[in-house]
Amino acid sequence: RMLYDLTGVNPQTVPLGDPATMSLFESPEALGVTAEDIGCETGTLGIPEFGTKFVRGMLLDTKPKTFADLLRISGLSHGTNVWLGNAQELVKSGTATISTAICTRDDIMIYLINQGVESALAFTIMESVRKGKGLKPEWIEEMKAHNVPQWYIDSCLKIKYMFPKAHAAAYVMMAYRIAYCKINYPLAYYAAYFSIRADAFSYEIMCQGREKLDYYMKDYKRRSDTLTKKEQDTMKDMKIVQEMYARGFEFVPVDLYKAKAKMFQIVDGKLMPSFASIEGMGDKAAEAVEEAGKDGPYLSLDDFRQRTKVSKTVIDLMAELGLFGNLPQSNQLS
Repeated sequence: RMLYDLTGVNPQTVPLGDPATMSLFESPEALGVTAEDIGCETGTLGIPEFGTKFVRGMLLDTKPKTFADLLRISGLSHGTNVWLGNAQELVKSGTATISTAICTRDDIMIYLINQGVESALAFTIMESVRKGKGLKPEWIEEMKAHNVPQWYIDSCLKIKYMFPKAHAAAYVMMAYRIAYCKINYPLAYYAAYFSIRADAFSYEIMCQGREKLDYYMKDYKRRSDTLTKKEQDTMKDMKIVQEMYARGFEFVPVDLYKAKAKMFQIVDGKLMPSFASIEGMGDKAAEAVEEAGKDGPYLSLDDFRQRTKVSKTVIDLMAELGLFGNLPQSNQLS
């Protein structure tokens, strides 16, 4: 909702066959960057369903060319024993392609009907396979009688759970529309992502310029085997910020009177982070700071603390980051 409010785009008007958007699932070039710039061979960082390392690997293996291919990949990624140890090996060996492998539960019924299997039996086989119950011997014989290859039967026997095609379609339509906005409305995309999806955004680490971000990313990579859960989340968010910087976009400092509690804003062609992006600033404190700023200028740091109730630790960090400008410590004059 935030993304479409910022762009003014009606998601239902986004063309699902847009070539530039489709290219993101193979390469980041449509973003104006290279794989080396962002440390990722696709342009799908931060795209729902297609941004994880696991699914990005699937994209590289399958090289999707159409929306239908993306739908099949979504089915594969949400199944159990459908991709790993199954379709992945078939695709790599050339036995099957993304178009012929079993990807969603519906694929089984439709394929078997097309092979001449009676429709009720095709449905029964699909239901058994998608629940991980396998195939009865008589079903296998029936499938062989209708020229179903052995690799297809073996694939069915490995499956433990399968995704419905309609569910995959809903997911992919959402992801595709967001990818379209990522290309065509970049600042709106990053504002929405950092406001809503970022798990551990850090103003101190990520908003002080590209060099400082690169320093922290190198440090995190060096310590990759010992990172805490929070640091892993921070690293994930840093990759999106790295991409944003690589595309030529920047942050502006948080303004004590204009910034929002939790939402990033587009200001003069740059992004203004939220108060909540400051380390130690909880949601309630961030809301208090946003509200306090509406009552006029602060006279001093003491005045800021009294009006916002923010802790001294956070105020010290904000001062270190230069967010108070020349604001004096106290209302008292020397």
